[in-house]
Amino acid sequence: MPTLIEKPTIIEAAGNKPKKIEEFAGRVNSGHTKVSIARMTSSEGWLEPGQHPEFEEITLVLEGTLVVEYEGGTLEVNSGQAIVTYPGEWVRYSTPKDGGAKYIAVCLPAFSPDTVNRD
Repeated sequence: MPTLIEKPTIIEAAGNKPKKIEEFAGRVNSGHTKVSIARMTSSEGWLEPGQHPEFEEITLVLEGTLVVEYEGGTLEVNSGQAIVTYPGEWVRYSTPKDGGAKYIAVCLPAFSPDTVNRD
C-alpha cells in the first residue's frame, strides 16, 4: 500500500537570514536515508555557508533565482531551471535578488547535517 505523507517537517536552516525548509521525505520526516525531498523558501539576501556535501543534490527552482557558487565560478538558476551538484564539490547557495526564491531540493543519499560539511 502507498504511504501518504500528510505534511512536511520544518527543519532549521543555516544562513544569515531565515529560510524555511519543509522536508517531505528524508531522515526526519519519513525515515528515508537514500533520498530526501524538501521545499525551500528563502528571502532576498539569504546566504548560507559554503559546503562540501557528501551527497548529490538536484535543485529545481520554482520561483525567483537561486545563485550557486562553486570553485570555478557562479551560476544563476532561474524559475523553471534546475541544477545538479555532486558529492565532494564545494558549493554555496544564496538568494540575493528581489523576492528571494522557492525551490525543491532532492538529495541522494538523504540530507544529513553530518554529511553536509559546512565551512
